Amino acid sequence: MSDWIALLRGVNVGGITVKSAELRETFAGLGFTGVQTVLASGNVAFESDRTDAATLKRDIEQALSDRFGYEAWIVLITPERLRAIVGAFPFDANDASRQPYVVFASESSVIDELMAAAGVPDPHADPLERGDGVVYWNPVKGTTVSTPFAKLLAKARFKPTTTNRNLRTLRKLLG
Repeated sequence: MSDWIALLRGVNVGGITVKSAELRETFAGLGFTGVQTVLASGNVAFESDRTDAATLKRDIEQALSDRFGYEAWIVLITPERLRAIVGAFPFDANDASRQPYVVFASESSVIDELMAAAGVPDPHADPLERGDGVVYWNPVKGTTVSTPFAKLLAKARFKPTTTNRNLRTLRKLLG
């Protein structure tokens, strides 16, 4: 058995409602075991005897699209990989005045494009750092929709290819 974590993009926002119980049922219906949802923002930990990540991702996205009627896109990651990403967070994750985020993308070229479009961010108001396949972002609380990077993430060209998670949520997923 392999452990996996699926991070769904765009659920429970913009009219796409996915209840945790239905999400668990969908994953269990695919034959996965140990299915657990974390919070109501599309985070699922599960076990599978399947090891081909690309096929697994495609099958999950298809099942989600069929069940919930939207074009599903997920990040599929192992707990070990997620643990490495969380452990590499380059900012002070204990600073209560900040929102520690990790931005995931559909492919590394999207991360390249995001970083290029961000230019040189204000290191106090909008601190960013590229990680291994992710962008680390640590804005001041209350500014997560108003900083230049937040506005960049909200652009139509990035909305369908990125998803972000608070570092605290990722830690809950890891147990």
